[in-house]
Order: sequence, then structure tokens, then C-alpha cells
Amino acid sequence: MQTTIAQLEIGEKAIIKDFDINFIPLKLIEMGCLPGNTVEILQVAPFGDPLFLNVNDSHLAIRLETASVIEVEIIKA
Repeated sequence: MQTTIAQLEIGEKAIIKDFDINFIPLKLIEMGCLPGNTVEILQVAPFGDPLFLNVNDSHLAIRLETASVIEVEIIKA
């Protein structure tokens, strides 16, 4: 089972590994949500959706549904 952004805790950092291009909005890709880039969970909105992320120094908010299809590898401290 692969880890996704949706499974990360606040403050955890990970490297984006893979995602299905059909489920990712083009705007996210343009803002740097690409394989090999780092992602950190900054905050989770009430009721768990959306998630606020730092992707290569860009702050983004993405839906939980989108976060669940982006596979990551957690960076061990």
C-alpha cells in the first residue's frame, strides 16, 4: 500500500513519487506539484478538508480527494 498526501500528519514532509494525471488539476502541476518535489502538511481545515500544503515553497490548498491520489515517500528526520 502506497502512502498518499492525505495520510500525512501536520508537519510531516514527503517527496512526491507518482500520481494519476487524470485526477490532478493542471493548476496544481503548474504550481510545482510534480514527482521529486517535497511537500509538507501545514494545516488541515475543520472536518479534514481541504489540506494546506507547502510544495517547494509554494503554499497550496488541495481537496482531500485530490490528496488521496498523490503518492509520496515520507522523509525520515
